[in-house]
Amino acid sequence: MKLDKRKPSGLEKDEQSIKLLAELREKLHSDDPSIRRKAAYNLSWMQEDGLEILKEALFGHFSRRAKTAAAYGLRKMQGRMKKTARALFETGIKSGDKETRYVCNRAIALLSGKTLKTHEPRKGRSAKIEIREIHTNGNLRRNPNQRQRSGNRREVSGNNRYRTDQSRRGPARGRQR
Repeated sequence: MKLDKRKPSGLEKDEQSIKLLAELREKLHSDDPSIRRKAAYNLSWMQEDGLEILKEALFGHFSRRAKTAAAYGLRKMQGRMKKTARALFETGIKSGDKETRYVCNRAIALLSGKTLKTHEPRKGRSAKIEIREIHTNGNLRRNPNQRQRSGNRREVSGNNRYRTDQSRRGPARGRQR
């Protein structure tokens, strides 16, 4: 995804930090989830500069994947930035974008330690599928091409290694008739 140039906020100290922030911003919108997550985590350690980029990703017109990564970075904020991140999530719940609302609701639930609702099966349908074995004449059905595990060996279709007659047992190779 091609991103527009970011206008520096003036908080960056030098050219190297501007390059690093631009690189992390690009990685935040990557296709690879682990790269997005690492970028968000690194931005969470950059205080105001990281907060600005994560906020832009959360409230901008970006994919849910980028918004989720930004929420991860905001959840990992430390110290005085933690309250600011929570306030951003509270603001996001009132947002007009449904993706932003969803991501912010989920982030607040994760911050507070609540379990999220999962879909329950419809009434009338059983939640678990019962798997039963079919018995025929008291024995379990088995594949007719499968060898017996004990007793005399049966001939496996397409394999003449074992004979079925009782007079000669063992491999068929190497014996003369």
